[in-house]
Amino acid sequence: MQKPVVRTGTDHWKRGDDRRPLYLRVAAEIERQIRAGTLRIGERVPSIRTVKKQWQVSTSTAMQAYFWLENSGFIEARTRSGFYVRVPYSDLVPEPGYEPQRSVPRDAGLDVRLGQLLRAAPGCLQLGAAVPTSDFFPVRKLNQTIRRIIRENPAHSCGYDFPPGDVELRHQIAKHASRQIGRGSWDEIIVTCGAMEGLTLSLRAVVKAGAVVAVESPTFFGILQMIQSLGMKPLEVRTHPRSGIDLDALEHSIRKHRVRACVIIGNCHNPLGYVLSDDSKRDLADLSKQHGLPIIEDDLFGDLAFQEPRPRTIKFYDREGLVLLVSSFSKVLGPGYRVGWIHAGRWQSTVEQLQFINTVAAPSLPQQVISKFMESGGYERHLRRVRTVLAARLQMTSRAIARYFPPGTRLTRPGGGFLLWVQLPRSVDAIALYQKALQQKIAVVPGPMFSATGKFGNCLRLSCGLPWSQPLEDSLATLGSIAGRMPSGPAVLTDTS
Repeated sequence: MQKPVVRTGTDHWKRGDDRRPLYLRVAAEIERQIRAGTLRIGERVPSIRTVKKQWQVSTSTAMQAYFWLENSGFIEARTRSGFYVRVPYSDLVPEPGYEPQRSVPRDAGLDVRLGQLLRAAPGCLQLGAAVPTSDFFPVRKLNQTIRRIIRENPAHSCGYDFPPGDVELRHQIAKHASRQIGRGSWDEIIVTCGAMEGLTLSLRAVVKAGAVVAVESPTFFGILQMIQSLGMKPLEVRTHPRSGIDLDALEHSIRKHRVRACVIIGNCHNPLGYVLSDDSKRDLADLSKQHGLPIIEDDLFGDLAFQEPRPRTIKFYDREGLVLLVSSFSKVLGPGYRVGWIHAGRWQSTVEQLQFINTVAAPSLPQQVISKFMESGGYERHLRRVRTVLAARLQMTSRAIARYFPPGTRLTRPGGGFLLWVQLPRSVDAIALYQKALQQKIAVVPGPMFSATGKFGNCLRLSCGLPWSQPLEDSLATLGSIAGRMPSGPAVLTDTS
């Protein structure tokens, strides 16, 4: 059989009449050939070298195209053999189901399981923690930067960087985040002790204790804990695993339950992984304006989105100063630096005052380290590398889940980051699975942690932040085996409230 050849139409791609990045144009053409049957399941796709030559693109562009196709489920890598057309994801592991849920404000009790999860770390393989291993971070480059600062400025921490924080870092953040912020400027940036302080300060600035705060369902358990700790009530709003929060349900909840603020993760959602469309982000900004509703936007994972250019935020479409954008370097450079930031809109002075009362100032040395690293161009270079790494890790973990988990399992298709939401057959108890996995020294995060009302009892969050290895694959096989020995049934998301 004659080897398939990618027909490029190079002149068309070089004219620039398609606004997509070149790697997406390459990927789209190969996807078209797969769907048309020109490249059939099981066949080897053209090599990276062939794509480079025929499309007149760089190795990086060719690799990005193939990683995109791999993460989308069209091709798979085989060791020392290249890439092959694979059975589509939809034929192996479908996406999680979606059913309407009732939205009622609830007191989110501080779940004792959260403490158990944190204490379970020693000796366990962490398949649930939203933190990559140290090989992911630019440790050597950052340590070089630290030594340089210590040498050139020994008194680096002998004073306070009072709110809003280090001037040079704020300049670097504003320069990097111009796509997120839109028309904002460096003097509107406030440096914080990580994203959690940013989220807490933002919520304290816009509403009082007793207020109803709308959240996605599911959402990051730290957000639920934060809302409860401030004496507020979370209101879960149904959220689709691919398209995000239901805007009609959100507007209904605003009117019915007197929602006073909303916390949204628009890019690389934790735990569902989706990236909201620009239309949805614009609609959320319009809804905020219509109801005078503050939106606190958690963009912690936004820099790890796979698409190019980096996706915009809801804040980009905000013209009223009602969106408070919160981000951090914890997932990209290292959680121990504890450097985050806020663009607080009309609440900037309030947030600065609250931060001074809360922590006086953010630590000086980490701010200087990150500022110097960004100024050198190291941050952008690191992002380009890790996005490719994460796409590959997500793909390999997804393939393992398809291979080892029981029939009826469903799986999200993240648009970035390194988290997967796994929906198991309905009668599988995620809490029981979590406990049995701990006995095998495997730590996961059960679905009810992501709900104020204990929903998602048959779901897990898994992290793909670990480098692929045989012990990792064996642990996923063990986890799938434990789930497979539990009673099974049809997999659907249900409202257990």
